[in-house]
Amino acid sequence: MEPRIQYAKTSDGVKIAYALFGSGPAAIVSLSNIWGNLHMYKNPSGFNPVDELTALGWSILTYDGRGSGSSGRDAIDFSMEARLRDLEAVIEVAAPGRFATLSYLQATPTSIVYSARNVGRVACMALVNPFASGRDFYRLIPAMRLSHETLEMADDEWVFHLMALANALTGYSDAELAARLVTMFQAGMSPRDYVAYQRAAIEIDVADLLPQVRVPTLVILDQAITRVANASLVKGVASTISGARFVETEDGAKVIDEFLRECGLIPSTAAPTPPSGTVIILFADIVDSTAVTERLGDAAFRDKARDLDGALRTIIRDNAGAPIEGKLLGDGVLAVFTSARQAIEAALACGRAGGEGGLPLHLGLHAGDVIREDNNVYGGAVNIASRISGLSAPGEVLVSETVRSLARTSAGVTFEDRGEHALKGVGEPVRVWAVREGA
Repeated sequence: MEPRIQYAKTSDGVKIAYALFGSGPAAIVSLSNIWGNLHMYKNPSGFNPVDELTALGWSILTYDGRGSGSSGRDAIDFSMEARLRDLEAVIEVAAPGRFATLSYLQATPTSIVYSARNVGRVACMALVNPFASGRDFYRLIPAMRLSHETLEMADDEWVFHLMALANALTGYSDAELAARLVTMFQAGMSPRDYVAYQRAAIEIDVADLLPQVRVPTLVILDQAITRVANASLVKGVASTISGARFVETEDGAKVIDEFLRECGLIPSTAAPTPPSGTVIILFADIVDSTAVTERLGDAAFRDKARDLDGALRTIIRDNAGAPIEGKLLGDGVLAVFTSARQAIEAALACGRAGGEGGLPLHLGLHAGDVIREDNNVYGGAVNIASRISGLSAPGEVLVSETVRSLARTSAGVTFEDRGEHALKGVGEPVRVWAVREGA
């Protein structure tokens, strides 16, 4: 699966590359390691939790941290607050209202801090081979100790330094894997960023925050990647977080899957896939979003819109629809259905949710042929649904004549004729109808 990379900008101006894998309703925010999660995914080295978890039905939102992979390079600040800015920028533009965090190794301190500070956003947290103290991590794990002790040669002897690190990570037993790791490392960071990252990482210490974590937490000692883990550090984290569960395993994905289900999250193993062919198309958009943003302020508007976006997608799935993951509220929520009745029921419920959330919606439905590509749908019918949505009053559902014909005997609603309208980009006028609840 080739990631569809998008960008978010941090509060200090760094562009962070991110991508969403899978189409599950509960996104897992997978925090970036030193080389960047997307970069590691595109340059496989035998460790790939993304494909394992998406195959189990979960969606994963992941990213390259500053200075790594496809994100902004030549970063100066790699402190904990800088790492949090990377994570917050991605969450702000792409995460649902509540989500699980999943992190490995060097990313675990960031997950711990974010979860301690944002209990309302984090449904649960999984930490794989975590540590609380950077000094302990670089002292007790041989490969990490080697990387720090030879850090001064990284600028002048970059490849030699990376080869020494790669051989240590593979236990000096797999020259082919070590060579692949070196290639991945070289492309993942510049020597300058690498040195700055390492110097900042050793100073990070989140031990004081561990007792403040209040979200359900799973701590895993993954035997598949023990050369970059220390059992005492992992168990130390587990024993200090109140109620944390500790598991030692060689199948981290299976354990994480079970934990997320116990947290009340549901994977998309039975979720519908956006179809090609003739479908019912729902388009929803916030009424006068520019004015609402000015009234509420950017941060408050984004929070409300994000929560509503998650609610609408749940409603759509509950009515057997398929939300299009590339569309985010503010640009409009787009979904497709195979049943006109279910599409109308979803649209009415979305309208109620928008009103209750203080963000009334324009809602429009049309039926027509679409082309499916990369979890998105295209075609003239999509444009018509969007134009019909723009004609609706706040909270009102308008449908095309085609949808009314499909649903008038099964939807349990009545339709009020709103006449023909000339729609931008559409050659012929389109007759629209307002949906009224009650037969």
